[in-house]
Amino acid sequence: MNSFKIEGGTKTPTVMLDLENGTISLSGRCIPENAVDFYKPIYEWLDEYHSVAKENTTVEIRLEYFNTSSSKCLLDVFKKVEKLQSEGLSAVKVNWYYETDDEDMLEAGEDYDIIISIPFNMLEVEVI
Repeated sequence: MNSFKIEGGTKTPTVMLDLENGTISLSGRCIPENAVDFYKPIYEWLDEYHSVAKENTTVEIRLEYFNTSSSKCLLDVFKKVEKLQSEGLSAVKVNWYYETDDEDMLEAGEDYDIIISIPFNMLEVEVI
């Protein structure tokens, strides 16, 4: 198993699945034409990671915007990493970044925090 990277585009985020550091990161815009197809290799990597998980796993979410279909796929990502923690394979945390005054993105993170039983850190960042 190796680390995995997807270069971001105008409609898709940059994705870095870092095996060595136990880090899963998504950044940019997430409005792919077919979210299920876009997330499929991410799910597959996470399924493999399950057997070699690091002691600590960190999920870094720095999305500017994501559409409804991506929100369901993102929930599925969180459920897969939540399973790592519930099975005692890895301590998991999520760092959810949102821009100052972006109430929608903050609320989205808070909603996931309610649904998923892993710690979410809400981190405000300045707009560049």
